[in-house]
Amino acid sequence: MNTIRSICVYCGSGSGSDPAFAEAAKALGRAMAAENIGLVYGGGAVGLMGTVARAVLDHGGHVTGIIPDFLMDKERTLSDVQDTIVVSDMHTRKQMMFEKADAFVALPGGIGTLEELVEQMTWAQLGRHRKPILMFSVADFYKPLLVLLAHMRQSGFIRAGMELNYLVAEHPDDVIGMLRDAARRRGEGDAHDESLIESRF
Repeated sequence: MNTIRSICVYCGSGSGSDPAFAEAAKALGRAMAAENIGLVYGGGAVGLMGTVARAVLDHGGHVTGIIPDFLMDKERTLSDVQDTIVVSDMHTRKQMMFEKADAFVALPGGIGTLEELVEQMTWAQLGRHRKPILMFSVADFYKPLLVLLAHMRQSGFIRAGMELNYLVAEHPDDVIGMLRDAARRRGEGDAHDESLIESRF
């Protein structure tokens, strides 16, 4: 796989305390639409989820929302999304989001966003996929997680042969290019395209 046709974006159902989070979500959505890259996301109309989806739609892009039926009232859905898929549970939602995406981006979010991000990192670590994973660390949002990952490595829990493969971007203009470069390298057989950004912390 060396082409990015769709990106699964994990992010908060809230907007967070820093306006930079929503601005970054808008910028990412605009960039995806401009590059004809479809959005796969959790289906909600609220928070950063709604912000990134609206930005894609407002700029002519394609959006696929996948939402469990029990969250439809709480997170609501966008009526103008091209594809809304209602599923029965969270496991089905996450599996379908995985299947429909060529890459993964985590914007700021809460425990659900963290869980989805870490699950993809774990699956990649175990060799279940080679799709690029990127943390969009707006305003250093993911710095504490990077510190924790470095601590895990230093403590011997991320061992040789079980490296984590992920990218970190701090600016929206870098996200798509970094994902495409990673997909191209992996398509050429580079199985060890790991980011060592945690070594900075």
